[in-house]
Amino acid sequence: MTQLNMIDESRYAETMERTVIPALEACREEGWFDPSEAERSAGLAPLSGTMDTGGRSGQLHYLCYDANKFDGEREEGATATFRGAIVISHGFTEFAEKYDELVWYFLLAGYSVCVMDHRGHGKSARDVDNPSLVWIDDWRRYVADLAAFAQTVGQNYANGQPLNLFCHSMGGGIGAAVLERYPTLFDRAVLSAPMIAPQTGMPMWLTRALVGTLCACGLGRHRVFGQKDFDGVLDLGPYQLSSEPRERWYHRLRCEHPEYQTYCASFEWVRQAMHMNRAVLSPAACAEVETPILLFQCGHDIWVRNQPQTEFVNRVKDGGGHAAIVHLADSEHEVFSMPNAVYGPYLERILAFFGDPVLAEVE
Repeated sequence: MTQLNMIDESRYAETMERTVIPALEACREEGWFDPSEAERSAGLAPLSGTMDTGGRSGQLHYLCYDANKFDGEREEGATATFRGAIVISHGFTEFAEKYDELVWYFLLAGYSVCVMDHRGHGKSARDVDNPSLVWIDDWRRYVADLAAFAQTVGQNYANGQPLNLFCHSMGGGIGAAVLERYPTLFDRAVLSAPMIAPQTGMPMWLTRALVGTLCACGLGRHRVFGQKDFDGVLDLGPYQLSSEPRERWYHRLRCEHPEYQTYCASFEWVRQAMHMNRAVLSPAACAEVETPILLFQCGHDIWVRNQPQTEFVNRVKDGGGHAAIVHLADSEHEVFSMPNAVYGPYLERILAFFGDPVLAEVE
């Protein structure tokens, strides 16, 4: 595997604007995915969307990047060897373009990349009028959407080569559920700080009881206490260890695109996260996993709980699956937002795992 050169953080915005973004645009396809058939197959009534950021009722937005077209740009460091495709499942309040830098590195390594905005995020259909609020009626909808996207668009970009999965945070919880329900869909899976269980500031049993009561009282579409709508102010307080140039770049994208300004959770979203937690940690479900998993756990994570991640990996292994944890003691929740000293080794380990034919990382 060719060693990748990380973007110089002192010239981050300049490099993104002059090199990365033009190269991505040259190999990028923007599209829309209709999840209604997949959702019906999962026993879910399709939602039409009350707030439609993309002008396509009920459809989900995606960005895909073709490795062969990228190679035609002759970027320095590109392997020019096609290795398959990677589907990215993003985190809570995120959007496809936030992953531009990671997509760049995956393309350099020879992978096509497919990123879908989860329902209620980015340019995908939404079901609440407040553009800052994230709401979902049933966590299984996320799972059906991601699986169907991978089975169609993802497989097409893999073109007979391996189809791998990269997940972060909420997207990791969704990804874990997909791996349990569609055990042969992906060849390898990286779960980066996955939301097997969110950090709510209170015991899990109390969170379940509280949000269950509030939703029963008709407050499911209301904002969680203590959270606020997007106001355009960059707060670096929770990101003391992160790379400031990266955080400023993400914030700029949010400010420039109203559809990227999801910022807070509804009570129903939290309730569904609790339901997903129980389902994903079911020993029977964990025993269904066949895809080798590499899970990254962060020592300074304030957004998701680490112990349920460990339980998930142990239960997958108890069920006969291949799974391993890499504990990053010096990392905050978003490893891809950390300085190069943390991000670089993390990326190298991911690429080694995706490219390793003998599963050395998970033995």
